[in-house]
Amino acid sequence: MKFHKFISVLLHPIVIPTIGILLFLSITPNEIKKERQYLLISIVFFSTYIIPLISLIILKTLGVIKSFQVESIKERKTPLFIMLIIFYVLGKLLINIPDFRELGILFYGTNISLALVYLLFFFQIKSSLHILSMSSTLGFFLLFANSYSISILPIGSILIILTGILASARLHLKAHNQKEIYFGFFIGLIGQFLGFILL
Repeated sequence: MKFHKFISVLLHPIVIPTIGILLFLSITPNEIKKERQYLLISIVFFSTYIIPLISLIILKTLGVIKSFQVESIKERKTPLFIMLIIFYVLGKLLINIPDFRELGILFYGTNISLALVYLLFFFQIKSSLHILSMSSTLGFFLLFANSYSISILPIGSILIILTGILASARLHLKAHNQKEIYFGFFIGLIGQFLGFILL
């Protein structure tokens, strides 16, 4: 049980964007100055980790959510809406910077996925945001590698393995059922493919 909780925290949706940025900087063929790399990491970490964390604390204090697990669809709506705004702003900011254009697509693509998840709420369908964040990252790197004709076999393999471990952990913790895991995985991939096609 402790291992499954550890994996769920380690690969939490608010952690994955920062990990994705670090992976991007490690494989991008573009020469990016260290100062710009540090600035990028700082902006993404603050926007996708610190702000959501503070938001959850405020929402719990106000009684909008019962716990940080935000298990019910009703509780998930407000935090997800906040993430939609954050990812849209990041996408708009980064897509206009040549060295970071692909990252703009990453955030726009993830935003598409989050919007689909939000729409499914109206049909009382829940999806795993943990798995969505992993599959979005995987989809992005597959498309990015294809665009630049570079190999990401080690990164791709690790992401696939971690996604499987995370899915198993979420099922073990009874945070999601199989249908919600599959929804999260495919919605994450779809968002990235739409992002690359449309942008």
